[in-house]
Amino acid sequence: MALDPDDDLLSLDATGQLAALAKKKVSAAELLKAALARHEQTHKRLNAVVAVDLERALQHARALDEMRAKKETLGLLAGLPMTVKDTFDVVGMPASSGLKHYRQRQAEDAATVRLAKHEDAVIWGKTNIPVLAGDWQAFNKLYGTTNNPWDESRTCGGSSGGAAAALAAGVTALEIGSDIGGSLRVPASFCGVYSHKPTWGLVNQRGQVPPSPGSWSERDLNVVGPMARSARDLRLLLSILIGGGPLAARAPAASLKDAKIALWLEEPSFPLDPEVRTAIETFAEDLKTAGAEVTPIASPLHMPTLMSAYQTLLGAIIGEDMPDGTIRAMERMRGIARWQLSRGAGPTSTAAMTLAYTATHREWLAADAVRNRLKNEIGEVFGRFDAILAPIAPVTAFPHDHRPFVRRRLAASDGSSIPYASMLNWISLATALHLPATAIPVGKAASGLPVGAQLIGPLNGDGKTLALAQAIDENIRGFAAPAI
Repeated sequence: MALDPDDDLLSLDATGQLAALAKKKVSAAELLKAALARHEQTHKRLNAVVAVDLERALQHARALDEMRAKKETLGLLAGLPMTVKDTFDVVGMPASSGLKHYRQRQAEDAATVRLAKHEDAVIWGKTNIPVLAGDWQAFNKLYGTTNNPWDESRTCGGSSGGAAAALAAGVTALEIGSDIGGSLRVPASFCGVYSHKPTWGLVNQRGQVPPSPGSWSERDLNVVGPMARSARDLRLLLSILIGGGPLAARAPAASLKDAKIALWLEEPSFPLDPEVRTAIETFAEDLKTAGAEVTPIASPLHMPTLMSAYQTLLGAIIGEDMPDGTIRAMERMRGIARWQLSRGAGPTSTAAMTLAYTATHREWLAADAVRNRLKNEIGEVFGRFDAILAPIAPVTAFPHDHRPFVRRRLAASDGSSIPYASMLNWISLATALHLPATAIPVGKAASGLPVGAQLIGPLNGDGKTLALAQAIDENIRGFAAPAI
C-alpha cells in the first residue's frame, strides 16, 4: 500500500512529528486527522485503539493551532496526537481495564495523563489490554482481541499490547503504559518498539485501574512508563512524567565505546527459544563492533530464590483484585502448590503462582526480606557493569491462545514446549528489585518476528539505560516498521 503524505509524517517518531509541528509543516488538527485515518485503515485488522474522544481532541488540536499562530508559549508535546493504555483514567474516557462497569463512570485524568496534557499533548484514544491488565495477551469481552501488526494470527503482547501494536502500525507515536509482570517490555519485544520500565516510585501511579478506581495506592512492583518508536522519545516522555529533569530528550546519547555491558543469556531454570538467543547474540556482536565491552555472565543472582520471592510479592497484589470466590478456590489449592514446590516443580509452575496469590502477610514479609537482601547483592554486578543486557520473553510473539492459563503452553522454534508462566522469568530481576529496564528492538528471529531485549540498570539508573538505548538506536539499529 503506497503511503500518502500524511502517512510519511506518521512514520516519524514523536520528536520528528513535534519538529514538523513547530516548523508549521503540519497543523495539530491535520496531524490528528492523519492519525485518525491511520486508525480507521488498520482498526479491523489490529483492533489496537478501542475507545476514542474525537470531538474533544479536535477542539484541543484547533485551540493549539490558534495559540501557535499567535506565537503563544506551548508545551513540550504541543499538538502531538497520543493514545493511552486503557488502565489510565482520562476525562471523557474512564479506564475500563477490560470491564464494562468500570467504563460506565465519570473520571478525572490520571496523574501521568494530566502531566502529558499540561505539555499540550492531544490525547484522543485508549489502547486495548487484557482484563485487569492480567495477561501477556491483549483481549477482553468488552473490546475483543488485538492482533500483532507483524502477524495478525499472533498476540501483540500484554498488558500494554494495544499500545505496542498502535505504535508499530504508526497509529500513534507516543504512549503511556505500565508494568508489573513485563507489561511494558513484553509488548515492546513482540511488536518491535521501545519502552522503559522506570525505577519503582519514580512515576506517580495515581489514576491507574487496577487498583479500584479512586484508590491512592502506589502499588509495590508496579510502574508507569513511556512507550515509543525511538529511545529519544522515551527520554522525552519520561522527563515529563517525572516533572522534568535530566532525562529530557535533549540529553546526549551515551558513548558505546565507554559502555560496559553484561550479557545474561544463561539461567538453568529459565527457558529461552534458540531463535531469541541467536538474535540477541548477534546483536551483542554488533555492540562489540561499535566499541562496547560486552561480557557474558552467569545468572547475576540465584534466580529460583528471586522468583519465589517475586511471585509471593506479585501474588499479594494480584489477589487483591480477585473476586472472593476465586481467592477461596485458590486457598484450597495451597496444599497441592506446596507439594509441587517440594518436589522441585520450580517457582515458574502454575501451582507456585497459585500459592503466591494466597500468600499470608507473614509470607509477604519474608519475601520482602529476601528482596532487600538481593537488592544489596545486585549492587556488586552494577559495580562492574553499566547495564545487563537480557532477554525479555522466552519466545517471540506467539499465536493467540485464550484458554485458561493452566492449559496454555509456549512452542519454541526447536519443537520444545515451554510453560506459559515462564513469561515471568526474564522480566523478574528488574521488577522484583525495583530496577529500571529499557526495552529495545535488537533484530528479528529466523521466523521474521521481532526480538526485543532489555537493558537493566542499577536502582535510579534510568538515565544510564536510556542513554545507552539512544546510542544503540542512533548507531546500530532502531525501529523497523512492519509491512501492513
